[in-house]
Amino acid sequence: MLRKIKKLSAFNYQLSVIKDLFSCLLSALLLILPFNNGKLWILAWFGFVPLFFTLNNKSLRQAVFLFFITGVFFWSGVIYWLVHVTLAGAIILILYLSLYFAVFGLVIRPFTRCSKPYVLLLIPSTWVLLEYLRAYLLTGFPWALLGYSQYLNLTVIQVSDITGAYGVSFLVMMVNAAIVEIIFSARTRDQTRVKLISALLLLFLLPVLGYGYFSLSKNTDRSAGQLMRIAVVQGNIPQELKWVNIAQGAIINKYLYLTRGAVKNTPDLIIWPEAAVPYVLENTSSVFALFEKIPAVLLFGAVTKKNNLYYNSALLYDKNSLLLGQYNKLHLVPYGEFIPFRGIFPFLEYIAPIGDIEKGKDLELFTLYSTYSLLSAKFSVLICFEDLF
Repeated sequence: MLRKIKKLSAFNYQLSVIKDLFSCLLSALLLILPFNNGKLWILAWFGFVPLFFTLNNKSLRQAVFLFFITGVFFWSGVIYWLVHVTLAGAIILILYLSLYFAVFGLVIRPFTRCSKPYVLLLIPSTWVLLEYLRAYLLTGFPWALLGYSQYLNLTVIQVSDITGAYGVSFLVMMVNAAIVEIIFSARTRDQTRVKLISALLLLFLLPVLGYGYFSLSKNTDRSAGQLMRIAVVQGNIPQELKWVNIAQGAIINKYLYLTRGAVKNTPDLIIWPEAAVPYVLENTSSVFALFEKIPAVLLFGAVTKKNNLYYNSALLYDKNSLLLGQYNKLHLVPYGEFIPFRGIFPFLEYIAPIGDIEKGKDLELFTLYSTYSLLSAKFSVLICFEDLF
């Protein structure tokens, strides 16, 4: 009899663990999907609900572990692309970013059994604070803020011109917490608490929706501005082929072919993507040989070398292959373009053996003069990761 009880107890424990891990995976999946397909933005509004439900009857240590595991699932689905650059670096970054999930669970777990209404404000405030810290600590990595999942939810994101993306993150997390609170209160037939939580939620939600509808209803006349023609060329080169020596010629020829087609529409500027040139540029003669047959102003990305230092650069050349300006990327991707704190933790170099890209010194303001009119325009460039800051 005792043996049967032990077996049943072990089975129940295993079943409980499986259910908890499934909840972690489900929450991660609900949060990942809006970042992969913006049309699924609604999923983020209840993405944390399965995870929050697992907190019932969980110890603080268990809560931290479950949130950490959810973070591992989530970040694995969001920054999987980094494995093309460095597998070890991707693993390190995923584990580091998952710590923010763990800290979130650590902070909110003691309050999940609290019946005070301020919990509905505490939970999203904690999440937003951690997002803010993540954006700046250890060089910063503000990738996949919760608010970014709503980029196609035009009505809600209008408030970001006041609060930034953090305000949208706050609202989405608040709804997640409110759903759980309302369900738990309804189960205990605490109608007063259901009404209180609903009222508090509407107090935040309705002004945001109202502001969004008002902002979208305003007519913005852009017809008075000066127009310049810009062509964007995307070679769609697989990441694993970009730096293969035997593929260099094919890559360049593809960009040149697409660019010649774009020139027929007389653009004032042609843009190639980041690191479009599949080899290191060390001098201007190689650029002249490459672009002498392109009768247009060209902005393109390449890895450049100067004084034995490598830069991730954006270069602007005129139709005579004269360099008009060069911008070297300022905010580099940790474990993708450099190893943070290499001097303090030298072992990281062996775990993620990548060469460091040198950080640029200053922003570059480019000036573009139209080839076909007297118009001119000034602009600057953000390279990939930098558009998060």
